[in-house]
Amino acid sequence: MNQETVEQAAAAGVTVLTTGGTSDKVYFDANSKFEVGDSVIGDLLEQARVTVPVTVRELMRKDSLELDDADREQIHAAVVAAQTTAIVITHGTDTMTRTAAALAAVAGKTVVLTGSLAPARFAMTDAIFNVGLAFAAAQTCAPGIYIAMSGQIFAADRVRKNYDAQRFEAV
Repeated sequence: MNQETVEQAAAAGVTVLTTGGTSDKVYFDANSKFEVGDSVIGDLLEQARVTVPVTVRELMRKDSLELDDADREQIHAAVVAAQTTAIVITHGTDTMTRTAAALAAVAGKTVVLTGSLAPARFAMTDAIFNVGLAFAAAQTCAPGIYIAMSGQIFAADRVRKNYDAQRFEAV
């Protein structure tokens, strides 16, 4: 992407679509379990002092294992309808690659899916780093579908989650 194109993308802003996942999980002590709560993405971007125009749109609050084809169609429709070409999707890590595959036909937009292996509300989380990485990638990568995890930007069709190592890796 040349500098002029990057500047145009930044001027247009970034759309952030939230779907839930571990980044937004909260611990409910009475239930002794984690549940998806309010999205923290707006707070993270504010704390980072992001000055690029941002539109945050909550699509759903689900663990990615609960997402179905109708949810993926809703995500696809939101990506297509977004007024910006730079799009970040916060998503649970278990089915992130499946949703990325459902977006493969999207043209002319840079779509970056990201999530975390620990809730953003925890002191020791990868959520903040991953969101920052995804936000930068959405503004600088060529149009396409990407996954930003484990300190890398992956082509969405060439990555997998390694459950044993608790990281994403190229395939």
